[in-house]
Amino acid sequence: MRDEDALREAAEIARARAGDTGAFAALVRRYQDRVFGFVLRMIGVREEAMELTQDVFLKAWTALPGWRPEARLSTWLLQIARNAALDVLRRRERVGFTALEAQAEVADTAPGPDEHYAGRQRQGRLIDALAQIAPEHREILLLREIEDLSYAELGATLGLSEGTVKSRLARARAALLARYRPFAGDADD
Repeated sequence: MRDEDALREAAEIARARAGDTGAFAALVRRYQDRVFGFVLRMIGVREEAMELTQDVFLKAWTALPGWRPEARLSTWLLQIARNAALDVLRRRERVGFTALEAQAEVADTAPGPDEHYAGRQRQGRLIDALAQIAPEHREILLLREIEDLSYAELGATLGLSEGTVKSRLARARAALLARYRPFAGDADD
């Protein structure tokens, strides 16, 4: 985050903590897509993810006065989203996953139809493999690879030490690879 953006966000947070709903609305606009995307990938149902995202921001609004400024706001919001998504998954007593949307496609200069189809097939196999791994593995992979959280931010979000984050991330990658290989066949993807 640029210094100017960080200063603007810090001012918005201070005003929101003092009860300024307009400042909180600006924070919601800044982070709603990121929180929604994470929740949707965790629980897999768009309508449910929309409601849960609203709940996350309602919880954040009520808890904002107690928020510790040494934690990044985005990390704190993702922690609330994570807890809410895991609650939903526990209630369902099963694991679900939704496909990454077209935004996750890798840009190519001029892919032919065969290349495009092969890429979509690999993406689909990856999504199927993600759906089969444990929620704690899926969440750490999504937070690291999609949300681009650092090891320190992962530790803060998940309540783990950095060493535990690294080992859990390694186990999650191994679990994903073990699930992906049967989908991929003999291809080197």
